[in-house]
Amino acid sequence: MADRDAPPRWDRGMQQRLARGEAAALGELYDRFGSLVHGLAHRVLGDEKAADSITGEVFTHVWQHPDAYDPRQGPLRSWVAALTHRLAVQRLRTTETAALVRGGGGSAEELEGRVRRASVAARADYIVHSMPAPLRAALELAYFQRHDYRRTAARLGVTEDEARRRLRLGLQLLSTAHDAAVLGVPPEHGGAA
Repeated sequence: MADRDAPPRWDRGMQQRLARGEAAALGELYDRFGSLVHGLAHRVLGDEKAADSITGEVFTHVWQHPDAYDPRQGPLRSWVAALTHRLAVQRLRTTETAALVRGGGGSAEELEGRVRRASVAARADYIVHSMPAPLRAALELAYFQRHDYRRTAARLGVTEDEARRRLRLGLQLLSTAHDAAVLGVPPEHGGAA
């Protein structure tokens, strides 16, 4: 039986390679997580250039501080996503606070509302892209293509009960995006701070 506390072999190996300063490891990490990082940053910031900047900051941080990742806290993917989220929210707060000081950004409460909405949206994106493919496919058919559970079941080649189960579980996972943001829970992995 595998040790539940042991991180996946790829995560451990990647951390070790980064700690040794292997440039190829950084390239491999970017290939695997670059679109995730950029997508999350863009979702929070709503700006391509700012998302590019955050993407660079995230991979620079990972390169300079590979030991900041604690494999016992969860997968490397979650840690990178949490780091991205934290840096993007910091950037959003800084940018919006500067606009507030200049007189064009609204109130502090409006700023926190925008940060919270961006945080929920980024967390939901991460959850959808991280959930198992069968759940993601059911949600995409039902909510983006507007199929009812019967058509979703037929398209997926599963029973109607199975389609309802997948939709229910997918929605339960998505609801955690809002619940966590309301409670102020950091995304996925506490070791990103």
